[in-house]
Amino acid sequence: MNPHFYNVNIAWSQDRKGVMCSPELNAASAGNGCIEVATPPEFPKGIPGIWSPEHLFTAAVSSCLMTTFLAVAENSKLDFVSFQCGSEGKLEQVDGKFLMTEVLLKPVVLVKSEKDIDRALRVLQKSEANCLISNSVKAKVIMEADVQVALESQTA
Repeated sequence: MNPHFYNVNIAWSQDRKGVMCSPELNAASAGNGCIEVATPPEFPKGIPGIWSPEHLFTAAVSSCLMTTFLAVAENSKLDFVSFQCGSEGKLEQVDGKFLMTEVLLKPVVLVKSEKDIDRALRVLQKSEANCLISNSVKAKVIMEADVQVALESQTA
């Protein structure tokens, strides 16, 4: 496979925030492919309520798990009702440097039948092992998977 490139441009706007855009996303996005980013409030002059690099890092790992799960589930012909994933990125100071040291992923998959639980767990494990973002970062990625049988009202 040839290399793929993903372009992102960022420009400072004011204080400790800026606007991040991708030319590949501009045409396809109703929001013009841009999001506001800022220093998180835990740091001096940080701004609450705006995406931070730490949120984006955590989101990259979490969204990669989801997209990898969707591909693996399709290839495995896993019939599932829903996928959701909570995630928590851990920022720590190590040897005088701030590092994202850990990302905890808590995916919840609903399946239609109890017979699909083990298979869904295997698909989740394979997805986590093959997530290209998780495989690209130094942070420890921990997954606490939960597969449940959907209620009949959730499958309609």
